[in-house]
Amino acid sequence: MFNSLSDRLTATFKNLRGKGRLSEADVDATVREIRRALLDADVAVPVVRDFAARVRERALGAEVAAALNPSQQVVKIVNDELVAILGGETRRIRLAKNPPTVIMLAGLQGAGKTTLAGKLAKWLKGQGHSPMLVAADLQRPNAVTQLQVVGNRAGVPVYAPHPGVQSEFEAATGDPVGVARGGVEEARQKLNDIVIVDTAGRLGIDAELMQQAADIRAAVNPDEVLFVIDAMIGQDAVNTAKAFEEGVDFTGVVLTKLDGDARGGAALSVASVTGRPVMFASTGEGLEDFELFHPDRMASRILDMGDVMTLIEQAERNWDRDEAARMAKKFADQEDFTLEDFLTQMQQIRKMGSMKKLLGMMPGAAQFRQQLEQFDEREIDRVEAIVRSMTPHERVAPKIINGSRRARIARGSGVHVSEVNGLLERFGQAQKMMRRMAAGGGIPGMPGMGGGSRKPAGKNNKKKARSGNPAKAAQQLREAEQRRAAGAANAVKAGSSFGQQASEDFDPASLNLPKGFDKFLGK
Repeated sequence: MFNSLSDRLTATFKNLRGKGRLSEADVDATVREIRRALLDADVAVPVVRDFAARVRERALGAEVAAALNPSQQVVKIVNDELVAILGGETRRIRLAKNPPTVIMLAGLQGAGKTTLAGKLAKWLKGQGHSPMLVAADLQRPNAVTQLQVVGNRAGVPVYAPHPGVQSEFEAATGDPVGVARGGVEEARQKLNDIVIVDTAGRLGIDAELMQQAADIRAAVNPDEVLFVIDAMIGQDAVNTAKAFEEGVDFTGVVLTKLDGDARGGAALSVASVTGRPVMFASTGEGLEDFELFHPDRMASRILDMGDVMTLIEQAERNWDRDEAARMAKKFADQEDFTLEDFLTQMQQIRKMGSMKKLLGMMPGAAQFRQQLEQFDEREIDRVEAIVRSMTPHERVAPKIINGSRRARIARGSGVHVSEVNGLLERFGQAQKMMRRMAAGGGIPGMPGMGGGSRKPAGKNNKKKARSGNPAKAAQQLREAEQRRAAGAANAVKAGSSFGQQASEDFDPASLNLPKGFDKFLGK
């Protein structure tokens, strides 16, 4: 959603790099580009005006003049101001002292309230709550049926005493206010601690339906009223938000369709104009594509600084701790990384969600955006099919996979032999890297990680220069002969490859083999 804005801001900050001091002209040019980027992103004009004024005032102040790196200080200022217009801090649901906590959803027609009700219910269930959905949307055709389907997928109960409108030719009947009131009472009796009331979509100018929403609010006295808004509607978001603020008086905002390719100005405008915080964001069509809105993290994404904290939280939520402990032990014991391990780790990563989204949360991901857009999620399915087409022995010892085995694996997985060859080649490189890291060598090619390129023994190693003094040269020759003789004696003592037998009390541990290898040695 914020790709265009992120690219514009990143390009603007590049022009400031390398400058030891920023003049007023530099600041004005930067603020001008920021203003244009925000307006192109469909951010409301009053918000852009205030944002640009605050950035300019701070950029011309002492905090930039005294900074060792003025360009980075300007980026920090823009980040701080973005956090401010996005709400300042993370706002969580205020739970009622006496359950159930009542959450009412309101918004425009087509904003995605019904689907979002299921997402919110599933998210709350994952937080340890027992939510109930209430079908108070009796206006839209099949809205009640849709909520029942969504509730079933989320694994939460749905209170739907009235079927609602079943077709577009049917007139609306039923009492939404009574349904909402009955849903709260039902949740109280069945000990559900949270009630989510799905109301009918309405227009900002629809006085009748706006009054209905106000009546529902008065009847159930909700602890939270969430205004659900489509993040793709642009400038009109401000007018719509003001109309709902006057008609329903919501307490928080939920942004839907943040995974779209629109300009996304609504997300940067609503919180600033209404003074109500953005609490949640819907980032996809699946019920799991829903997250708590963090203004600081969203600002970091916009400025291409990544969102590592969300990435860590997703890993902690989806990663199998037992499997992680098993891999850590295997790594510590310097045992080989096998294709079976590779398959398990890939399945763990898939639990975290789309690879595009995960990679997009990494800092500096904007420069690889084109590659990310071209990435095919089905490639992971093909890799998994290739590994599953191997026998258990082939997964543990991939070196035995010859030409006929590769052809059989390719037929079993429905791919070309070249794809099997490419996977085995990449896995071999990964296996070498894992061995190097397990042995304490660090990542090859990474400076500071113990992984610098190491010259092979015996190549390009200069011999110690022989002294020009005859006495010293003779001494060096004697020392070299002594070293060669000592090495030959040690080889004979340990047992050589020329028929010399080892002693009876030979200890395999003296060979300094890798850990875990002794199980392959027999008495």
